[in-house]
Amino acid sequence: MSWIRIETRDGVTAFRPGDEVAGTVRWRLDQRPRSLELRLFWYTKGKGDQDVGVVDSLPLVEPDLESPSEGSRSFAFRLPAGPYSFSGHLISLLWALEAVAETAGRTQAERREIVVSPTGREILIQPLEPPVAS
Repeated sequence: MSWIRIETRDGVTAFRPGDEVAGTVRWRLDQRPRSLELRLFWYTKGKGDQDVGVVDSLPLVEPDLESPSEGSRSFAFRLPAGPYSFSGHLISLLWALEAVAETAGRTQAERREIVVSPTGREILIQPLEPPVAS
């Protein structure tokens, strides 16, 4: 059975801009991967078009070498100044780490969501209240 796991250092998933996100990716695949990459990115979800911004990526295996179907690799990414994680009434912006393995005829991925904000907590945007009639 194939699997990929992304583990952050000490299980931490809340960060501030400029922090280092570090940890380990572990995998066991049914076939040797043609490629295996870890990506740090943000994306929007909700109403309207989805936006995605890949901030950094790290190849976990060498594409020109015969890659092992089982292994682990440490990683560390430095977070940018923004954008911040937020949830609003119509749209949310989320951050994640995603490991993607390409094998013969199959793509497998694992995602670990994280939070990035000055407080280390997702920013909740409340809808504006209508003005009170006097």
